[in-house]
Amino acid sequence: MFQRNEGRPREPLIKPVIEPFQNFIRAESAAGILLLISTVIALAWANSPWVDAYMTFRRLPITLGIGDFALTEPLVLWINDGLMAMFFFVIGLEIKREVLVGELSSLRQATLPLAAALGGSMLPALIYFSFNAGTEGAKGWGIPMATDIAFSLGILSLLGARVPLALKVFLVALAIGDDLAAVLIIALFYTSTISWASLAVGAAFLVGLVGANLLGIRHPLVYGMLGIGGLWLAFFLSGIHPTIAGVLAAFTIPARTRLSGEEFVARARALLEKFQKAMEPGRPPLANPDRQAVAARLQQAADEVVTPLQRLEHALHPWITTVVLPVFALANAGVTIEGEAAATLLHPVALGVIGGLLIGKPVGVTLASWSAVRIGVATLPEGITWRHVIGVGFLAGIGFTMSLFIDGLAFGKTPLDAPAKVGILMGSTLAGVTGWLILRTGGQSERESVVSPSPSP
Repeated sequence: MFQRNEGRPREPLIKPVIEPFQNFIRAESAAGILLLISTVIALAWANSPWVDAYMTFRRLPITLGIGDFALTEPLVLWINDGLMAMFFFVIGLEIKREVLVGELSSLRQATLPLAAALGGSMLPALIYFSFNAGTEGAKGWGIPMATDIAFSLGILSLLGARVPLALKVFLVALAIGDDLAAVLIIALFYTSTISWASLAVGAAFLVGLVGANLLGIRHPLVYGMLGIGGLWLAFFLSGIHPTIAGVLAAFTIPARTRLSGEEFVARARALLEKFQKAMEPGRPPLANPDRQAVAARLQQAADEVVTPLQRLEHALHPWITTVVLPVFALANAGVTIEGEAAATLLHPVALGVIGGLLIGKPVGVTLASWSAVRIGVATLPEGITWRHVIGVGFLAGIGFTMSLFIDGLAFGKTPLDAPAKVGILMGSTLAGVTGWLILRTGGQSERESVVSPSPSP
């Protein structure tokens, strides 16, 4: 009935290396679908006869606190300042991981995606500013600079084998570089009046987080209490956007294992032998304390061979992709188009955002990448062509989540919020469709030309 699989090919040795990255890609693809659904619902709701209910949903007062100390804020603020702090916390974990062991871990590896991210950030800002220089809309220059990694990877995944895995890695590294730039921009340019006393309290909690790391403390509860109960709240009251606290807290999470691989193997073997000796036929597990004790020690060993950074990223990432980002889109993507839609679309703010995402992103990414390769500081990864880079440049123009977030910081409840959101939605859609068409129509043939041998002279 059961057959041995000796005749089947052995599992490739590379699978354990690429499987976590492929799981990450699949998770981001699912997030892109949920984001799209949330966006459609928000737009339909905001332009329906039930628009007042949508506004009531966004303004619903929520009180959080203990005893006399409580904060009452509208739901949209808790989403943008609270849930999005979790999103930025995961971004911080991803940045730290990439810097330590990923695509940003060496100068040679990091040069190409960082150059692409720099070019893809600066040119969109310049294009936007050219439409809005000297006006109230000028402060929205950061809106077209960011990349929505969920949407962009979701579209890239639709192409399947037409694009190499290296291109997906390049896009992830580029988007993380964009995220790092966005964090710096939010901290430096989209900060209100600063309360230095609250900031000093936040600095003290940050020192406490660093100290916990240096002392070897690994329990997430300690970092949660210091990070949420202290650092986030202090930044919330300081005037600096509290999402920055999420990134700073992420940088303090330990990235070291308590057990080496060799130590784990030795300990696991010894514990498994004890577990086998403790097994008694016919005796249920609940009645076997020796077996339970060995299993607990084995679980502890498994925890100690994995870094807290990995555990937190793995645990939080599904919540970010399936809950936080869709809820953020539902609360922020609902723009009500009043009057003539064409007038809103032709507003300088909307044109600046569209121009930045649809033109600035692909041109900036491609030119910066070409320049880095041309001067010899970087090389194109194997299997990637310039058509791939151009296509990814357009996909990087899908700003959506991050662009909406920066729009909220720049324009908030002002009349410029509507044209900015229209520009984000239009620019992101056009950039995504263009990038998909470029990679779909040319990816397969160019990939084959890369791997096929050249004809003999």
